[in-house]
Amino acid sequence: MYLGDLTPRQFLEKHWQKKLLLIRQAFENFTPPLDPDELAGLACEEEVESRLVIQHPGGTPEWTVRNGPFTAKDFAALPPTHWTLLVQDVDKHIPECADLLDHFNFLPDWRIDDLMISYAAPSGSVGPHIDAYDVFLLQGLGERHWQLDPSPESTAEVPGIDLKLLDNFISKEDYVLSAGDMLYLPPGVAHHGVAQNDCMTLSVGFRAPSYAEMLADFAGWLAAKADPEARYEDPGLTIDEAEGGRISNRARESIRTELRSHLQIDDAEMDRWFGCFITEPKPWLVTPPAEQFLEPRELVEALRNGRALHRSSYSRIHFISRPDGALLFCDGEAFDLSNDAAPVAPVLARQRRLTAVGFGDALDNRAFASLLTDFYNRGKYYFDDE
Repeated sequence: MYLGDLTPRQFLEKHWQKKLLLIRQAFENFTPPLDPDELAGLACEEEVESRLVIQHPGGTPEWTVRNGPFTAKDFAALPPTHWTLLVQDVDKHIPECADLLDHFNFLPDWRIDDLMISYAAPSGSVGPHIDAYDVFLLQGLGERHWQLDPSPESTAEVPGIDLKLLDNFISKEDYVLSAGDMLYLPPGVAHHGVAQNDCMTLSVGFRAPSYAEMLADFAGWLAAKADPEARYEDPGLTIDEAEGGRISNRARESIRTELRSHLQIDDAEMDRWFGCFITEPKPWLVTPPAEQFLEPRELVEALRNGRALHRSSYSRIHFISRPDGALLFCDGEAFDLSNDAAPVAPVLARQRRLTAVGFGDALDNRAFASLLTDFYNRGKYYFDDE
């Protein structure tokens, strides 16, 4: 059991966002889904987010960070020790890697961000730091020595480098993880991992958007809904209000009233905004359209003839249940599903591969068949045999 002796319910009650957990042999006989050379090859691709973190012990600066894509020459020029390659969103570029995330489906799908995989040469590290989100650290190859401080007294960072490293890290717990061992860290735990030999670590990270990020996006949502032609007006302007540089009481009240009117948004509309916000893909993870567009009847016929649709690993789908159906979100857009199509919403959100059986009666719904075809034509789904 990958949570050790704990059930998912016990883990959530005792550890989730509360305290760290070390699980020895969470995945017995574990083999990483790709090897170091394949990871390096992935880091050479343009659409893949990757970094190289190199430590220069005693040097100035002590740390340097380089962003990909990289080349074979870049890797050949690396020193024998003290460097780490990190590749984000491996689950989206290598669909087989997404299977690992299924082990964490006792947590809300919308909270799961990505599977990051790192390869470190001996003594490789990214330095002591704190993550603002939950993370599961699964050892894939070799051994990594983790030093931890669950409640750091200081969060001051080292100035002048492109890494958020703690300036005064003090280790209070330490563990050496071997292949198959896993460490869960809630937000705020200071940690420092150092490779004991050639090693790979798989990190399951979670989405924890800041309220500042959400407010900024929500403000943009509100602005987009406002009439772009509507402007401030003061047809009743009096000569007294034109005094010097003073902003009059009436002008201020008029502006406050108008702006507040745009903030009066109901819960349903705010839900629509949040679903779009949380499924918005990274700009470089956009699905290319299908090579050949289909009509709804062609797509439905193909499914009923035994073909299976597979969701693009770039696409995020979540939903909200409503009394009159469901609100489906896909890659930053919202779609209304009627009651007879709503049962397929959790199927779309949870399953990456679907046959006609999974869609059930929803394929008889013209609006849903058209929506699914639109998803296909825009590359969000593709047939297994394509």
